[in-house]
Amino acid sequence: MREMTESKTPTDTNPWHFFGLALALSWLFWIPLALLGEDPMTFPYLILMILGGLGPAVAEIILVFGLGNRRLRRDYKHRVLDVRRIGWKWAAVILLIFPVLNGIATLLSVASGGPRPAFETAGRLLANPLSIVPFLLFLFVFGPLPEELGWSGYALDGLQSKRSALGASLIIGLIWAVWHLPLFFMEGTFQSEQIGFATPAFWWYMLPTLPISVLDTWIYNNANRSTLSAVLLHFMVNVSGELFGLSQHARFYQAGLIFIVTAAIVVIWGPRTLTRQTGDEVTQRQDRLTVAA
Repeated sequence: MREMTESKTPTDTNPWHFFGLALALSWLFWIPLALLGEDPMTFPYLILMILGGLGPAVAEIILVFGLGNRRLRRDYKHRVLDVRRIGWKWAAVILLIFPVLNGIATLLSVASGGPRPAFETAGRLLANPLSIVPFLLFLFVFGPLPEELGWSGYALDGLQSKRSALGASLIIGLIWAVWHLPLFFMEGTFQSEQIGFATPAFWWYMLPTLPISVLDTWIYNNANRSTLSAVLLHFMVNVSGELFGLSQHARFYQAGLIFIVTAAIVVIWGPRTLTRQTGDEVTQRQDRLTVAA
């Protein structure tokens, strides 16, 4: 079985090469932008902001399509494009989990004396329905798509080939959090203006990247190694956050709920694969998918 796995399941990736390249490519643009002190959302500085955000995607393109073998490229494309891998049950989980968590966090915040949500973004979209599609496209293209093509699309399999799903997730979550650091020093970004570096809100923003990364892996593994599933989950994290417009008070509850739900998933599904299956069973399923593709 081991020989079959090595011949059919492409795990010959080096996640550490990816992490180093992704950080270098993003910070190459973001650190100078932070030092300039200009608003990153205005032209021409927006170009540097966008190029930095594409760091994980460019790193993945170099390692998969520039340096990777044919088997790796083929497997990678199927994991990104084959929507059938996800299945309707896991699609429902992807669409609902963060709206439900944010809704509960909002209710708990209001019940404990926090501010009532204004739902400003949702109000603007309802007032101008033609802006909904550009809004969703922006949130999809700038964040979930380029990031998860690298984090889940390239690094995750390589880490899981030598570590448990939980361990691999925590490594990615930690590096994902570190990747965001330059944003806290750019005037005009959400991270700088509404959170701030090393504030209590900073920790409630950074620490949940660890359990969210575990949720990404949980979805990815149960959706037959679908990179698209991780992209969509990340997308729902961002969309739900924008629509609810969580206050700092509500973010405290959101973070707590994310940790609780993630801990329950690890206990129920198991830290080894997060799938209720053994490593051999997961390997056999991956073999069948690779052959079918």
